[in-house]
Amino acid sequence: MKSFLFFLFVLATSFPVFGQSNLLESVKKNPSEAIKICNKFREFNSNGISANSEKAIQYVSNIKKLTPVNAEIFSIYVIGLHCPDII
Repeated sequence: MKSFLFFLFVLATSFPVFGQSNLLESVKKNPSEAIKICNKFREFNSNGISANSEKAIQYVSNIKKLTPVNAEIFSIYVIGLHCPDII
């Protein structure tokens, strides 16, 4: 019984990891989409808005239908892989 409960615990705690992995894969598989997001981040930067700001995260959340936390993770992946010049 203890091993079954342990298995359930491990299974339940691994779902966020799978979700984050899927976010990273979507960034890798869709570079043109990531570049569009980079361009929007550059637009935000030109207006003095950081890509980590609530407004930028809300933008990503809306276009990708993600929770704010996942939108922030997605944004970090996009910036790291496709536009490291973004602030």
